[in-house]
Amino acid sequence: MNSAKSALRLAVPKGELYEASIGMLERAGVDISDLVDPGRQLVISTNVAEVYILRPTDVPVFAAHGGVDCAICGKDSLVEADLDIVELVDLGFGACRFVVAERAGSHEEVEERYQRSGVLRVASKYPRITGQYYSMLGLQIELIKMHGNIELAPLVGMADRIVDITATGRTLRENNLVVVDEVMASTARFIANPASMRVDRRVRELADRFTQIVGKD
Repeated sequence: MNSAKSALRLAVPKGELYEASIGMLERAGVDISDLVDPGRQLVISTNVAEVYILRPTDVPVFAAHGGVDCAICGKDSLVEADLDIVELVDLGFGACRFVVAERAGSHEEVEERYQRSGVLRVASKYPRITGQYYSMLGLQIELIKMHGNIELAPLVGMADRIVDITATGRTLRENNLVVVDEVMASTARFIANPASMRVDRRVRELADRFTQIVGKD
């Protein structure tokens, strides 16, 4: 655990949530001048915290295991990681949703194949979320773990359906896929390491600032 004089360690995710994350930090009083174009730097000191720039899937890992005190992270990464983390504030940006999709016009074919075999072949980059969803439905699946180009799986006959994250559905439509069910919604969250949340008032103060900002929007 950091001493009271140590810098607060805060993680933000690379990629789609990065710009909105540093925008939220700026509204909370963080000097983001060195964060706007960080180059290859992974740790940047600001007036409020040392900011760690991490892959989205690594953010909950760092927070859970004490690598950082607090973080901004997508709800999807939190659910998929399933670690001991305190979720403090729904920041409201980065809205997207998990959906089940299949090749357009294949619904009856997929249903008939499931009735014959008793198993759906489902491709996803999110095995935990996918498994939990189908377990809740009581359906047996063969999970195909993928890392990219997931939209191709139903098109080439490798999977019956996919579970993926989407904001607008455009990529699905462009690849002749249609949504057949909703799994969960996701937005960015402010999270903390449980010990840091308890003993470091700066974490709670930052959470209060974010709560006020979200309340004004």
